[in-house]
Amino acid sequence: MPQSRAERKASYFERIITYFEKFDKVLVIGVDNVGSNQLQKLRQALRKDCEVLMGKNTMIRKALKSHLSKNPALEKLLPHLVGNVGFIFTNGDLKQVREKIAENRVPAAAKAGTFAQCDVVIPAGPTGMEPTMTSFFQALNIPTKINKGQIEIQSDVTLLKEGQRVGNSEQTLLQKLNIKPFKYGAVIHVIYENGVIYEPKVLDIGEEEISQVTKEGIHNIAAVSLAIGYPTQASVPYTIISSLKNLFAVSLVSDYTMPQAVQLKDLLDNPDALAQMVVNVLPTGGASVGTGGASKQEEKQEQPQEEEEDEDLGLGLFD
Repeated sequence: MPQSRAERKASYFERIITYFEKFDKVLVIGVDNVGSNQLQKLRQALRKDCEVLMGKNTMIRKALKSHLSKNPALEKLLPHLVGNVGFIFTNGDLKQVREKIAENRVPAAAKAGTFAQCDVVIPAGPTGMEPTMTSFFQALNIPTKINKGQIEIQSDVTLLKEGQRVGNSEQTLLQKLNIKPFKYGAVIHVIYENGVIYEPKVLDIGEEEISQVTKEGIHNIAAVSLAIGYPTQASVPYTIISSLKNLFAVSLVSDYTMPQAVQLKDLLDNPDALAQMVVNVLPTGGASVGTGGASKQEEKQEQPQEEEEDEDLGLGLFD
């Protein structure tokens, strides 16, 4: 026996609430210009890890409001229930879900009254259209010529700019040229995860970027803490290092000795050992450079002696 309208409505409400309790991540998607066949293929692609839910915004809004007492965070979704939207529920990887949504986009012809998703360029070359259509191209300011009994476009022409409204003439021309310039599919508007709403571009942030931003934040906190003299967990390591440096300095200029400073004091008391340690630390290239410098100094010292010998020889000849 088929369900009554009230029973179907109650079942739909229950399904919405069940999904919000079962899944932690919800994608609010726009499905403008998406046909039922394309939407069915999207359901099949996401069937393993996701649930796709469509419906009237008024019914979805009413179902969410009835559940606000148990989950107040759902109120954040209400402003986004505008237009032709739906939900994708998942506990899986959001990047993988986004990739599957992108794979579901299909080429589509331009429709009059819609806005261009991108620049539409008509390539130069033969069109296969009869010369009687020349006036049609002239109305669109497209340079043409007749070649071998058909219209040929002389150069690439930008027919539509991104965001420009598609007119009847543009639609007709693109249809005659069999050009499908746009791609339609589900578009992610926002993502709801554990009570937080964020934009889909957040998914493009990688772990390295997050790590770098975290490090910079910790460094900034440590700098402020040290500047105002307020200790924090971020500033404690720097405070300890600074204190150790002060202890080393006091140990070096006084008779007080601490185990950590014994080796350093021995090196300062023994310049030869310190020099040997420096030589061991320097790379091989540095040693060769130093040797080269020494040889150059020896050459400079030898040059004046040669000049003095030349001068002696010169004076001997004229005596």
